[in-house]
Amino acid sequence: MMRETVEFKSLDGTPLAAFLYTPDSGGGPFPAIVLSHGFGAVKEMALDRYADVFCAAGFACLVYDHRNTGSSGGTPRGEIDPWQQISDMRDAITYVGSRAEVDTDRIGLWGTSFSGGHSLVVAATDRRVKCVVSVVPTISGHQNTIRALTTDGYAAFVRDVNEERAVRQRGEELRMIPISKEGDESYEWSKMAGVGTTYVNACTLLSRAFRDAYEPGSYIAAISPTPLLLALTTDDTKCLTDLQLEAYSRAHEPKQLEMLPGGHYDPYTTQLAPIASASRDWFGTYLR
Repeated sequence: MMRETVEFKSLDGTPLAAFLYTPDSGGGPFPAIVLSHGFGAVKEMALDRYADVFCAAGFACLVYDHRNTGSSGGTPRGEIDPWQQISDMRDAITYVGSRAEVDTDRIGLWGTSFSGGHSLVVAATDRRVKCVVSVVPTISGHQNTIRALTTDGYAAFVRDVNEERAVRQRGEELRMIPISKEGDESYEWSKMAGVGTTYVNACTLLSRAFRDAYEPGSYIAAISPTPLLLALTTDDTKCLTDLQLEAYSRAHEPKQLEMLPGGHYDPYTTQLAPIASASRDWFGTYLR
């Protein structure tokens, strides 16, 4: 396979950094898969390993960093807005479809965690997507938030958000907060996976408010007839396995569920190989 470092522009001109993988076997144009990561994570944090598997099976792959993170442009740095990211995901589809190596009528979408939610929204609303895989996705940003906080904690969070909006209106310096704190499973994973990458363990405070208001699971019933594979783990305490299973029950055929032991970060470590294989086979069925 061949990997090219590329850059494409979002609708508002923000440059987005990406790797474009193409099979070296000849015989293109190839079906293509667009991949992106979760909340604050960057493309080198295991997504390159998924792209290796897919490219070896004959798929071109575009793996990119979200705006305001990683090697991509955009300000404010660390601002994670799901609706901006969803718009950029559509631009990634447009870009990869413009490449001579790619068959524009055979494009699939692969997203994980926060981007797993984005992939549900985009697959439901953009019929250029011919097949979708969503791995341990965000289903309800509000439920993710309130289950992680006590009642008092959530009230304090809302107060902080309201104050931050006032700070921004006054033109004062934005407040940054850690994406994860020491001792949390996300901290332990990112500390290892982020070594040698552009990952930064920080986001704007309003990024958490944007997540709290984000409900991608409401789109899942509209994905059909686009084929959906949902890859979950049994003990996901970040994006909540029970919400993911309830959402899957609302999805229509064609659909498939892959349930694997582990937590939210196992798809990037112990469960990477089986999820990559299941994803490859799903794309092989519907993008060939």
